[in-house]
Formats: sequence, structure tokens, C-alpha cells
Amino acid sequence: MARLPVRLQPGAAREGIDGWDVDADGRPVLKVRVRARPVEGEANAALVALIARVLGVPRRAVDLSRGGQSRLKMLEIDGLDEAQVRARLGGG
Repeated sequence: MARLPVRLQPGAAREGIDGWDVDADGRPVLKVRVRARPVEGEANAALVALIARVLGVPRRAVDLSRGGQSRLKMLEIDGLDEAQVRARLGGG
């Protein structure tokens, strides 16, 4: 199981992955934009769907393990290791 740190921008004009950045502690985070607003979990659901689609895994394989109310989130991806996730996302 891979863990994927994400910085989410909800309510964006377009959906997509903007590449890797670092958080305040210097740890790598994946920058992701979704069109959905942060209302009733819509942005989180859009994030899970986007990451599942990009990684080529079913939605049920992607779980939001931390950060449901925050822009900084931790996703867990079943069936892939961290090296596979980073390779499919383009480094990091």
C-alpha cells in the first residue's frame, strides 16, 4: 500500500495534477486541482476519482486516510507501492 501526500485546490477552473512541491516541513506533496467545491465532501470525492483515474486503479483502491477538512491530505493506494505511484505520476 502506497501513501500519497496531496495539497488540494478545490474550486479550480480546471482539474489536473500540477506536479510536485514541498510542504512547510520540506516533504514532497503532489499539487492537485479539482473543480468541485469543498462542500459535503465533494472536493474529496473528486480528488479520489481523479487520482484513481490517473493511476489506473479502481476508486475503491484509493482511500482518504487523513486531512478530510484540510488542503493537505494523505491518500492510501491499495495495490501499488510508492515507487509505482511516483512512476505513474512523474517523479517526486
